[in-house]
Amino acid sequence: MNKSAMNLEAFKVPLMGYDGFDERPFLVFWEITRACALACRHCRAEAQSHRHPEELNRKESSRLIRQLAELKPPMLILTGGDPLMRRDCLDLVREATAAGLHVGLSPSATSRLMHANFHEIKSAGVERISLSLDGATRETHDAFRGVPGTFDRTIAAVHLAHAADLSVQINTTLTRGNLRECEAFKKLMFELKPAMWSVFLLVPTGRAGADDLPDPVDIEHIFQDMADLVGKAPFAIKTTEGHHFRRILLQKHGASGKMRPGMRSPLGIRDGRGVMFISHTGVVSPSGFLPFDCGNVRDEHPACIYRHHPLFVSLRDNNALGGKCGRCEFKSVCGGSRARAYGMTGDPFAEDPACVYQPGGRQHS
Repeated sequence: MNKSAMNLEAFKVPLMGYDGFDERPFLVFWEITRACALACRHCRAEAQSHRHPEELNRKESSRLIRQLAELKPPMLILTGGDPLMRRDCLDLVREATAAGLHVGLSPSATSRLMHANFHEIKSAGVERISLSLDGATRETHDAFRGVPGTFDRTIAAVHLAHAADLSVQINTTLTRGNLRECEAFKKLMFELKPAMWSVFLLVPTGRAGADDLPDPVDIEHIFQDMADLVGKAPFAIKTTEGHHFRRILLQKHGASGKMRPGMRSPLGIRDGRGVMFISHTGVVSPSGFLPFDCGNVRDEHPACIYRHHPLFVSLRDNNALGGKCGRCEFKSVCGGSRARAYGMTGDPFAEDPACVYQPGGRQHS
């Protein structure tokens, strides 16, 4: 599963309305259910076929929506699992929209989505829908997702969203297994014309293993190629858990790189620093890929957890970073993936092992 971050362009929220990392998260991901009909090879959630009996019920969900409205994050993403496995999914969207929240939706490409009314999804208040393409062909994508037909359903869903005038983000998980398809992915994006192409750099958690992560040198080359595409493609480009893409943009474009598509979110946003994840059972973590239990919304206001939990506080401190990330001149705009550092080393403050850059302008080739 790859339910990753959406970009500010999906939402009509100016950055000037964002108060900064210490006060509120910029992105809140709420896993409203872990149920999903797919069996994706690298699923963060290790999604199940049935809903968990202890997931937040409707009353608890409504209470959480009210609390999030008080917190006022610029973006709320309803994810899963497959959020459409909850029959009240669009009711939650309507409720959140009425409370003043800006809502995105990350459904799975199943028959359930094919039977959904995309006009209703938009009218409920969804401002962007994100769909995953992790293989550039039917064969490779369906093998990744574990269920035949997901490629065709995803392509159909993109067209249905376009027909409903619903903004589309396409998420692609970058793994060792699909590196050879990068050119084919780019061609496919030009054909599908999403508003945003979000490339997620694999984090070894859930069903994903360290052996699935591409070599850091290959990652650098791919990010360099993506940076050349930024501003030239008819869609915006960003990365998730590949924060050193921001460093490459700044290296290529200087200060103007900060204003290019893919740099519109607050600089330095990462796990726990502008990001908060709420699980199907109410557990709060710095992100879905950094699965620490920092409290539960059933017991504590999410604002208190985000602002005061020691792990969140430490993750917001650039000076807490270790290794070369702590010495890097780009740490305030990047800071590396704390989730990948934890997944690879057991230390969320260690250097990001997927980045080849050495502080002071050196990098391996």
